[in-house]
Amino acid sequence: MAEPSLHVLVIGSGGREHALAWALAKSAKVAKVFVAPGNGGTAAAGGKIENVAIGHGKGDFAALVGFAQTQNVGLVVPGPEQPLVDGIADEFRKVGIPTFGPSAKAARVEGSKAFSKDFMKKHGIATAAYGNFTNYEQARAFIESASFDVVIKASGLAAGKGVLIPKTKSEALDALKSVMVDREFGSAGDEVVIEELLVGQEISVLTLSDGYTVTSFPAAQDHKRAYDNDEGPNTGGMGAYAPAPVATPELLKTIHETVLQPSIDGMRRDGFPFVGCLFTGFMLTADGPKVLEYNCRFGDPETEVVLPLLDDSCDLAEVFLAAAEGRLDAVPLCFKNGYAATVVMASEGYPGSYPKGRTITFEQAPENTQVFHAGTKGDGGAVVTSGGRVLTVTGVSDSLQGALDRAYSCVNTVKFEGGFYRSDIGFRAIEYLHKAAERKQGLSYADAGVDIDAGNRLVDLIKPIVKATRRSGTDSDIGGFGGVFDLKATGYKDPVLVSATDGVGTKLKIAHEMEIHDTVGIDLVAMQVNDIIVQGAEPLFFLDYYACGHLDVEATRDFVKGVADGCLQSGCALIGGETAEMPGLYAKGDYDVAGFAVGAVERSEILPRVDEIQAGDVLVGLASSGIHSNGFSLVRKVVAHAGLDFHSPCPWAAGKSVGEALLTPTRIYVKPLLPLVHGRLVKGMAHITGGGFTDNVPRVLPKRVCAEIDASAWELPAVFKWIKQAGSIAADEMARTFNCGIGMVMVVAKADVDTVLKALAASGEQAYVVGQLKAASGAEQGTATVSNTSDW
Repeated sequence: MAEPSLHVLVIGSGGREHALAWALAKSAKVAKVFVAPGNGGTAAAGGKIENVAIGHGKGDFAALVGFAQTQNVGLVVPGPEQPLVDGIADEFRKVGIPTFGPSAKAARVEGSKAFSKDFMKKHGIATAAYGNFTNYEQARAFIESASFDVVIKASGLAAGKGVLIPKTKSEALDALKSVMVDREFGSAGDEVVIEELLVGQEISVLTLSDGYTVTSFPAAQDHKRAYDNDEGPNTGGMGAYAPAPVATPELLKTIHETVLQPSIDGMRRDGFPFVGCLFTGFMLTADGPKVLEYNCRFGDPETEVVLPLLDDSCDLAEVFLAAAEGRLDAVPLCFKNGYAATVVMASEGYPGSYPKGRTITFEQAPENTQVFHAGTKGDGGAVVTSGGRVLTVTGVSDSLQGALDRAYSCVNTVKFEGGFYRSDIGFRAIEYLHKAAERKQGLSYADAGVDIDAGNRLVDLIKPIVKATRRSGTDSDIGGFGGVFDLKATGYKDPVLVSATDGVGTKLKIAHEMEIHDTVGIDLVAMQVNDIIVQGAEPLFFLDYYACGHLDVEATRDFVKGVADGCLQSGCALIGGETAEMPGLYAKGDYDVAGFAVGAVERSEILPRVDEIQAGDVLVGLASSGIHSNGFSLVRKVVAHAGLDFHSPCPWAAGKSVGEALLTPTRIYVKPLLPLVHGRLVKGMAHITGGGFTDNVPRVLPKRVCAEIDASAWELPAVFKWIKQAGSIAADEMARTFNCGIGMVMVVAKADVDTVLKALAASGEQAYVVGQLKAASGAEQGTATVSNTSDW
């Protein structure tokens, strides 16, 4: 294969330009993609993509052309409309550089809405009834006499914000005054288009042309209003998805034959052939599709949603170059079978004034997602906000819901102060698909309340999460009939398997209420693996069971992420699970979970070593992280008794709600304890769960001894002090219900205590000598008592 040699110059600084650079850089023919001036995303992209510190105002054209000549640029792709309207494509063509973008004459289809409406009328292209006005009084008279609701458009460029949709005639007159008299959009409002308000669903079609041939991307639908439910002010776009289900093959064929090809043919015949991307907005009315507007460039955020749908075999640089050279019919434009969805993350205040310079943090993006930067810039190694629309986050999947789930999953990995986004992108399409499904004949599993597609989307989302837990013995792939583990690969010589199963209990009620689902996933793993380590065993693999009335994909994904985090903390692999959707058995929003874990231990290391446990041995306790996962029925009763709810400010943890504090996950003790087990420094261990000290410590003791635990050896944590005081709970009831700050108790020979404490401290654990074993007889045999609880 020949070495890549094509240098491409993308002009612009938004999410559209980041997406174009990203797609062009995939070409095997492309050696370099320059972006002028670019943004924080293109600056950090690396590889073939490089920012150039040249703007794209009319005064920058000469510098851009000079740079292109110096760098041997073989293809220029202007992004924004203003430089195209100002003639930037003409400047590059004058010096012989192929340019994918229309001439200044052709760009008038966006630069002047009045011009474009007259063009549509001339060529018989269906659009709304309209009037063009430069005189305020004539425009006012048109509105007063109109028998239809109107839309008012500033004819010139207004950064995508020059369209006003008043609800009443009075609002229409006020809107007209704001544009023509108050000059809200400056000179862009010197001429206005007043047209009939069309009703229906909108779609956007991005069409590539070389002046003759027409080929289009899948139709997209975007969301202009700032807030959910299409409320709030108009914006440049808050999200999009493609292909739009409402754009059927029959409809797209009609649009191609009656609008797109006639538009390109009409421009050529009128003396301004269109080379580049013609972005056409349509309203699907009861009378058929009608054109809302032309744009002379790629849309934003539509670009970020359609480019990820390009098939891997499609070379976008080759397509653009073919269009620029008049041979577009020789190069195919191919797409994946699937959907894409894009969510815009915006700065607070947008589309009005907004702050800048706020630091953005990024976690690992999920598979099949992409974060495109729009209003960002680099700042000393960090990326900060610099615009209203900050990021566009795109997910791709086999289904529309899957693409939306992936996009929102990725949104959750990005944070910046004051950022907001719409949570209902795609609602029209989902409603359309649901209605279409209802029209079909016969009942389905979905009609019974079980969504198989949602289950499949969940599997797609959690596969990379599960994969991250792989270890020797398994690859942690899911989707088969059972999980497979190769015990031989772990190196055990004479292994004994140890299993455990448990749930999380009524702590789940708090997770439901708070809509925090990942921490209980950690709890579920902790309950099993802590039980396994007390047998001296290393946890090897884990399976989970999740039962619900209605499958909430995002909530379930968060729970599984918590399970995976717990597996990583304990060194075991998540090799499978079951998600059961059981409408009628669980209320909406409720779910229950259970886990199953298996570990292994060499036969000679099984704990407890009962024969070695004797009077004089020391009890070493490891600090808990809080209540862990037992006693929550009593905890919830205490919270209610105290007149609080889970959203109340927490009395024992400043800056948190009661629910957030109570959802602190169970501490996992596996990794710090395994070396002590292998070194035979521990004779036995008790996991302090339901039953507290008095029920759990005796489970590892021979009858010849008893345990004396000294409560003064550690300070009772604040959460337990509050529970005891708020619920007026007796000390002995605390000791047999909660862990009271000690989550694990070890039996250690007196000579080994210092070694054990130092090893635990080195592992980051807080450990205490909490008691000792004494010889016992009669009723004391094999028991545990707690003394010195008066300070509790």
